[in-house]
Amino acid sequence: MSTKVILDTDIGSDIDDAICLAYLLAQPECDLLGITTVSGEANKRAMMASALCKIASKNIPILPGVENPLLIKAQQPKAPQAAALDKWEHDTVFPQGEAIEFLRQTIRSHPGEVVLLGIGPLTNLGLLFSVDPEIPGLLKELVLMCGVFTDKVAGHPEREWNALNDPHATHIVYQAPVRRHRSLGLDVTTRVTMNADQFREKCVTPLLRPVLDFANVWFKERDQVTFHDPLAATTIFDSSICAFTPGTVEVELDNKELAGKTYWTANQTSPRHEVALDVHPERFFEAYFRVF
Repeated sequence: MSTKVILDTDIGSDIDDAICLAYLLAQPECDLLGITTVSGEANKRAMMASALCKIASKNIPILPGVENPLLIKAQQPKAPQAAALDKWEHDTVFPQGEAIEFLRQTIRSHPGEVVLLGIGPLTNLGLLFSVDPEIPGLLKELVLMCGVFTDKVAGHPEREWNALNDPHATHIVYQAPVRRHRSLGLDVTTRVTMNADQFREKCVTPLLRPVLDFANVWFKERDQVTFHDPLAATTIFDSSICAFTPGTVEVELDNKELAGKTYWTANQTSPRHEVALDVHPERFFEAYFRVF
C-alpha cells in the first residue's frame, strides 16, 4: 500500500531539498498529496518544485507558504538555486495565501493517514498547528529534519538551521500532541554525505538531471552534498535506516543567543518524540538510489 505524504520544504537553499523531492516523486510507495514551500521567495521555491513534478509527469498541488518567521527577522530571504530554473519547464502561477488551509483541509480529509514531512523552517507547520489544534492528532506521523540532539557530532553547531530560522514555530511544533513525532537531526544527517563528483556520476536519470542543475549552483560555494532531508524521507518507507530513541525534545526560547536549540531527554515511560541517534549510511544510499 502507498503512504500518503505531504512535503513542506524550503527547496532552493540547500540542495538536499530537491534531492528529497526527487526521491518522493520516484518512490512507488509514496502518494504525494501536495507540496508547500516556506521561507523567502516562496514562489520561486514553488517553481523549482514544479520543475521536478513536470519531469516526473505528476500533477501535484504546489502552494507557496509563509516567507517570514513568526517573530524574528528572516535569515533566509532568497532561493539561490532558482537561478537554474530557466533550463526547465515549470509553472509560474500558484494559489496565494492558501498553503496553511490546504494543509489543514488535506489532513482533515485523510484522518490518521497522512505523514507530514517537514524539511524547512517550521513556520508553516507552527501556524497550521496554531490555527487548528486538532490537526496534530489527525496525522499518522510527523517527520522532521530538524535539530541537533547530542554532542557526538564532530564540529556541529549548537543549533540546526531549520530550528533556529523560526524558533517560536519550532517550539509550537514540538509541543503539539502528535501520535508519532520523529526527528532526524545533525547527529545522523551529517553521516550521509557525497562529494560533488560522486553526486554528478549518480545524476543520470531524467528526474535527477534538473536536481544536478540546481546542485551546480550549490557547488559554486562548496563541493559536498549532505543528504539531510532525503534521509528523513527514506525513513518513512524503511524505518530501519535509522535507530530511533523515544523521549522528549524541548526548544530554547528564553536565551536569544541560543533560540531554537533543541534539548533531548530520553524517556521510555512517557515519550512525546522519537529522535534518530544512529544511521546505517550504506542502507540509506541503497534505499535512495534504487527508486530511480
